Amino acid sequence: MTSLLAAPTGRYAAVPGLLREVGDLKRVRTADADGSMASRAFVRAWAALVDGADPVAVADAETAAAVAGARLAGIDADVLTAMGLGEDEARAVRHRAIDEVADGVLHPATLARLHAAPPPTPGATPPPAFVAALCRQPRAGATAPGRARLITEPPEDHGEHCWAVAVYGALLAEDHGADRGEAFLLGLAHHLHNAVMPDAGFAGEMLLGEHLHAVVERLTERELATLPGALADRVRGLLAARADADTPLGATFHAADVLDRVLQVHHHARAAAFTAREALVDLELVHASPVQAHQNAVLDAAGLLP
Repeated sequence: MTSLLAAPTGRYAAVPGLLREVGDLKRVRTADADGSMASRAFVRAWAALVDGADPVAVADAETAAAVAGARLAGIDADVLTAMGLGEDEARAVRHRAIDEVADGVLHPATLARLHAAPPPTPGATPPPAFVAALCRQPRAGATAPGRARLITEPPEDHGEHCWAVAVYGALLAEDHGADRGEAFLLGLAHHLHNAVMPDAGFAGEMLLGEHLHAVVERLTERELATLPGALADRVRGLLAARADADTPLGATFHAADVLDRVLQVHHHARAAAFTAREALVDLELVHASPVQAHQNAVLDAAGLLP
């Protein structure tokens, strides 16, 4: 365990800002489709995998889109094309966005393959029903046995969480010596049982007691049966390999999972403590422009400046 943790310790100190921004795609929506950018990417990735795409190729395309989306939000490759940018122009915009948040943060090999990755392309085959179910299934958030649950609104869904763990895992895989395609696929698949079982959190799982393992295994197998055989076998093997953090894949997965769970709590705490001063001063909501002086004068007269 110690040797696996030693190499990426510095990376863990560097990545929270990037991962926080990537995770905010759970909360970014656009007018052209339902769901957050994260849940839509979760669906798109599964559709590509079911259609036979290589998990490494899917991981590269989706992680590049996610890192670019940290700053571009809903302005993805399709939108850039619709806006009239040529292929090279759109690529340059994506590269600028990636470098702005990831240069000097990610492993150099990871950054290089983000630059080289093409935009994501969905498969032609509809994904199995569990994909949409996970996008509808809210996560419980922080719970503990014997304690009332902590309700945070709006809750993330399981598709968003699984997408985030997949992306974070692929971004950290090089540091642990893990296969990024496997880390990505394991992240996408690690809550298959929640397509059927509503999430009651750790507290609810403890109340299931001796039934928990069998229930999770039974429901997971039910959903694996809806995947193409070779993909189901690969996912089944990866799920079995996550038992501990003593392998490169296990260390990568458990790092990605705990980072997303805690960053999600940080998001709710940050949102609850948000102040107008942060928007106006730190984020320069009234930004430099020819009319900035007029806008500030209006706010001052209205008593709205911090």
